[in-house]
Amino acid sequence: MQTKPEKDTELRDKVNRETARLPWTELLKHFAQGNVVWVADSLDLVDVAVRISHDDKDNIARWMEAGLLAKVSDQQAQGWLESNAQLWASVVSPFILVQQQKAVPANLH
Repeated sequence: MQTKPEKDTELRDKVNRETARLPWTELLKHFAQGNVVWVADSLDLVDVAVRISHDDKDNIARWMEAGLLAKVSDQQAQGWLESNAQLWASVVSPFILVQQQKAVPANLH
């Protein structure tokens, strides 16, 4: 029996431990294969990875329609290459989910 994504604490912990910051240059070969998916910074990267693992089609479709989840575009890839970007990355085979670092509010500096 498959658990609900929001209750799958074991998978959530595993995904969280395996999430890391990587330079975009290390992800270029995966991008060339069409396997890199951008996650908007308004979403929780770990939550998205867990929901994709559970094949949560409703939420995935909603995020895609809202422009919050998409394959990385050529423009994004070029911008990250030019800025030597570091991205948070999480693997949900065959995809690598990436997210830019969330902006820290000015009052927290």
